[in-house]
Amino acid sequence: MKDKERPPILNVQHRIVETVGPWILRYLSGSTVQDKCLTNGEEVEDTNESFIDEETESDTIYLKTLDPKEWKDQDHYQVLGLSKLRYKATEAQIKSAYRRRVLNHHPDKRKKLGEKVQGDDDYFTCITKAWETLGNKTKRRAYDSIDPKFDNSIPSKEMAKKSDFFQLFGPVFVRNSMWSEQSSVPLLGDIDSSRDHVDRFYNSWYSFNSWREFSYLDEEDREQASDREERRWIEKQNRANRTKLKKEECTRIRQLVDLAYANDPRLLKFKKEEQERKAAVKQAKKDAIRQKQEEEIRLREEEEAKVQKEKDEREAVEKAQRNALKAEKESQKKALKKERKHIRDLCKTNNYYIQHGDNVIEIMSGVEKICDQLSAIQLKQLASALQIEGRKALIEKLKQMECRVEMNNVIKNDIKIVEKNNNDWETDDVQLLIKAVNLFPAGTSQRWEAVANFINQHSKNGDRNAKQVLAKAKSLQNTNFTDNALKSEMNANAYDQFEKEKKCESQIPEVVSERPVGWSADEQKLLEQALKTYPNAVKERWDRIAECVPTRTKKECMKRYKEIVEIVKAKKAAQV
Repeated sequence: MKDKERPPILNVQHRIVETVGPWILRYLSGSTVQDKCLTNGEEVEDTNESFIDEETESDTIYLKTLDPKEWKDQDHYQVLGLSKLRYKATEAQIKSAYRRRVLNHHPDKRKKLGEKVQGDDDYFTCITKAWETLGNKTKRRAYDSIDPKFDNSIPSKEMAKKSDFFQLFGPVFVRNSMWSEQSSVPLLGDIDSSRDHVDRFYNSWYSFNSWREFSYLDEEDREQASDREERRWIEKQNRANRTKLKKEECTRIRQLVDLAYANDPRLLKFKKEEQERKAAVKQAKKDAIRQKQEEEIRLREEEEAKVQKEKDEREAVEKAQRNALKAEKESQKKALKKERKHIRDLCKTNNYYIQHGDNVIEIMSGVEKICDQLSAIQLKQLASALQIEGRKALIEKLKQMECRVEMNNVIKNDIKIVEKNNNDWETDDVQLLIKAVNLFPAGTSQRWEAVANFINQHSKNGDRNAKQVLAKAKSLQNTNFTDNALKSEMNANAYDQFEKEKKCESQIPEVVSERPVGWSADEQKLLEQALKTYPNAVKERWDRIAECVPTRTKKECMKRYKEIVEIVKAKKAAQV
């Protein structure tokens, strides 16, 4: 029979090994470099590598102790001789290991050697189950999830504190990294690992996603269910059990990462470095603030020194100027004294240039007036003139002095007259002046003549011209006729006016007040002018308005203003 017509060695879908003729043993024991076996009708190439454990007597004993009914509890890797490789074994290695076990433990070969085979209860079924589990990717992944040889333990808190951190935790993380869904997982590293590596390590392990799914431990086989409802119930029970085991696995990994994080000496080092960095930054800020304050103090001291220096220089210049002025005054005083003495000596030596009929005392007093009123230069010029012209120059200077005295007297008299005219203003006249100034504001044509005419019309004290009115207005604080000077004068005369009024009332008690009940045209005009002069923005507006209308009080002015407003509103409403 040709090779392509040979039946398959076994059907992996069945538990019972099909017996075949002796040709299969010869085929499997062939010494070709590239042996070939048929599995599930497929041809698989084997490289005959020496990666599989040599089968020992203990392995044979282990295989013979296996119970085909308890195949789920067996170590499939040990059954195939892959105890050292386990999850690292490749598909080719698993196939080759299975082929070796078939060659050594096939029932036909053992029968030929005279060994008694137990039929369905033979341990060769366990080899077949190991191949069915490890040869299938899904089933192998499920078995690897619960590999009995895997060490699930994690260090305790006491061990973490007493042992070397990296020697204790390094192998644990390497061992558990096989469960990661990611292709590469950061390892623990060493004490010199960078901050980025440590952060990346813990970030990866805190978000660790394990592929362990624990389906191998399902207590019930859904394929054995008799109907759909039972199959659903089995699936529900299996799913609940897997979820519980998955949760326990996540808790285990999280406890491992938390314990490592709490005892990692690198984090303590980084924390210390961070504290030192923050302290350095804080100290740098303090130093910067201190330097800034010192710089401000230095600049302030320099500025103060500069100001003091300028002040000292200015005071020195002023002092020098005062000394120079004082020296100049002393010099002028000495020169004046010298010239006066020279004049007196000249006049005395020449007997004051007296002739017959002259009044000696009058001339001597005139000479003293000349000495008192003339400056040193004028006295020096007079001395030169006296030396040249003699009596003529003296008499001429005396006449000039008399003329000057007469002129000063005339000016003083005029000033007295003006002051008298200005002081001849009674309180009523001042009030009339205030009214007139408010009635005729700045810009009025021939304003002061109009003001004077208004005062003359209402005053009892004679006529006043525009010049007198202007002089009085200027004396009342620079054309500000309602400010402090006027108020001071009014307040000063207020008590006297009050006494006069009281005196008049006591003399004529039966006289009724002459204040008019209604508003006259003049009062209305004064009120309107005051309202225009003092708008709402003026402080103490109604006090000022009341001052402009002497015959009315503040309350009466406000009341009249409200009446006018009501009249205007009524007219507008009637027009609408």
